[in-house]
Amino acid sequence: MSSKEKYSEIFKNSLNVTKEKINENLKYNEIDEWDSIGHMTLIAALEEEYKITFETDDIIDFSSYKKGIEILKKYKVNIS
Repeated sequence: MSSKEKYSEIFKNSLNVTKEKINENLKYNEIDEWDSIGHMTLIAALEEEYKITFETDDIIDFSSYKKGIEILKKYKVNIS
């Protein structure tokens, strides 16, 4: 499984959606499942998987699938 597939899988499992709902253009609150509760579930799953702790500003800035990849680079997690 590639790092991007793993990242997508974390989204799918955290938000409890089908694979078809996850794409590179997905944005926060664009689907019902990615609400504030889903967001924190996603953040917790990413922190656990990548053994990191997000700064508060990064949790707030994590507004899309693509933005998440950018933020993870800051923590030396490369999604490709």
